[in-house]
Amino acid sequence: MKTLGREACFKRWVPIGLLFLCAPLLVQTAPGHGSDWPEFRGPTGQGIADAADPPIHWSPTRNIVWKRSIPGEGWSSPILYQGSLYLTTALTNEQDHPVSLRLIRVDAATGEVIWDREIFARTGPSPRQGKNSHASATPIARDGHIYAHFGHMGTACVDLAGDLVWTQTELDYAPVHGNGGSPILVDDKLIFSCDGTEDPFLVGLDKETGAVAWRTARHKTDAWSISFSTPLLIQEGGEKVVVSPGSGHVAAYNPVDGGEIWRVLYGKGYSVVPRPVYAQGHVFIGTGFMSPSVLAVRMGGRGDVTDSHLTWKTKSYAPRTPSMLCHGKELYYIADNSYMTCVDALTGKEHWQQRLGGTFSASPVLAGDRLYVVSEKGVTSVIAAGTTYTLLAKNDLAEKSFASPAVSGKALFIRTEHHLHRIEAQGG
Repeated sequence: MKTLGREACFKRWVPIGLLFLCAPLLVQTAPGHGSDWPEFRGPTGQGIADAADPPIHWSPTRNIVWKRSIPGEGWSSPILYQGSLYLTTALTNEQDHPVSLRLIRVDAATGEVIWDREIFARTGPSPRQGKNSHASATPIARDGHIYAHFGHMGTACVDLAGDLVWTQTELDYAPVHGNGGSPILVDDKLIFSCDGTEDPFLVGLDKETGAVAWRTARHKTDAWSISFSTPLLIQEGGEKVVVSPGSGHVAAYNPVDGGEIWRVLYGKGYSVVPRPVYAQGHVFIGTGFMSPSVLAVRMGGRGDVTDSHLTWKTKSYAPRTPSMLCHGKELYYIADNSYMTCVDALTGKEHWQQRLGGTFSASPVLAGDRLYVVSEKGVTSVIAAGTTYTLLAKNDLAEKSFASPAVSGKALFIRTEHHLHRIEAQGG
């Protein structure tokens, strides 16, 4: 195992904002099993499982194949890779200090824990926003390795036996509300944002060693620079670009060297959480916590393209936390306060807007022709995809949930506060 640096620790805490944590023309699809869900929001990173067919109805006693207790606390979403589920968790002491940051492997068929490994041991405080956890970033799997990310507390690579390959703990920054954004893999780089209180940056690590390959300073436009979004890889016109929203702006970067390609400014937005989605030649962005908007940005261009590439913008029930979803020509998004909206992706024209009830942090997924939207109380609304609102079912697991679901074939995997569930139709 190779170890780089020392664990970063910060002491600032400001209780502001929430944290967490499309059908593409062409976005990155991780190689592997066709039924894998290997990163946050699945193979394309956009919550799409076109060929899946999970059940419409379930309850704590219906269509639950297994329910596995998960120790500690964490809001990372489960991923599925080669028949196993992986998720992170944190064990804490009485002062809510993380003492053990862990990665767990669960057999997807049986729900049995295959291994539970400590990745980092902590001894000091690590402040977080009350709604967040110390293990909110979702792991990512590729080529027989799992990459576990705990934000400012460190990043690691393990093999499928759970043995550490490398750790990286030299990236010292203060995120204020804890960790949130998840990493992505682009060729030989593991890329994630480090948008702390000062000198925010995007970083690319060598995926084989964990060494810093490049580090790019953000274009800071707001006194508050903290943000927590997960980047998205987009390939258009033969060019790979990584789109990463930050405080006050969204930018596209060259994944090879981290060079900024273009940017769009959106003022004083900060604490940006939603992951971008891409369709119809546009990338769709949620802009921040205090005054959230949805932006449709046309791909292409160089430098500051704020005036030339912003196609439409709306503030109508824009999400602060959940990522959006695009399928066909329709863009869907759920506001934290329960209003779900469907608009035309190219024009922003509203098709429908409906209050689902409850509050929301998890990002919606699409399976087949249905949307699955999980509330913070663990109630999943199943909605028919399309320009007319049709609610098919509401299913209550009776346990808090902030994590986004994983989908594979006829199965839906949902993490709640204390459990991981496999949901699948059982007989007649």
